[in-house]
Amino acid sequence: MVESIAKSIISATEPDWSREKLSKWWEPSRQLLKSIRNYQKWQQQGGIGGYILCRWNVIQHRFWSVVTATDIPLNCQIQGGLLLTHPNGVVIHPSASIGPNCLILQQVTIVADVKIGGHVDIGAGAKIIRSVTIGDHALIGANAVVICDVPPGATAVGIPAKIIEKKPRKSDK
Repeated sequence: MVESIAKSIISATEPDWSREKLSKWWEPSRQLLKSIRNYQKWQQQGGIGGYILCRWNVIQHRFWSVVTATDIPLNCQIQGGLLLTHPNGVVIHPSASIGPNCLILQQVTIVADVKIGGHVDIGAGAKIIRSVTIGDHALIGANAVVICDVPPGATAVGIPAKIIEKKPRKSDK
């Protein structure tokens, strides 16, 4: 019965900006992303107004970084639709790139030159500690230590992370 419910498909190419939209003021992870997005927008805009608004967003970013206990720099390369449900302890290097509609849980570390595709879910405590590429729709398990590339649609778990095969469901046979 549960299998008959249609699962909504999340795009790996088109950002779903509604995932980052504020529904109330006290949503620290979304406020943090908003300050990063606004800083990048005004930095690109330039001029005296852009300079002043950049400085305002730097202050907001610092506040929300302390509240969420994250280290996500203002010049990071994050595409739209990122979900940080529990942003505590998330560390992202500025040269890492994250695709659209990704999910990152708490205590995740992403080092330099990592390329994460679209709609990648990264479990709590996962560490991506080498410059690797993670394909679209991939899953990284909780506490996994990723040191090799993860192909699109694959699931990586363990220390060091290994790609696991999907077991066919009874309905697939």
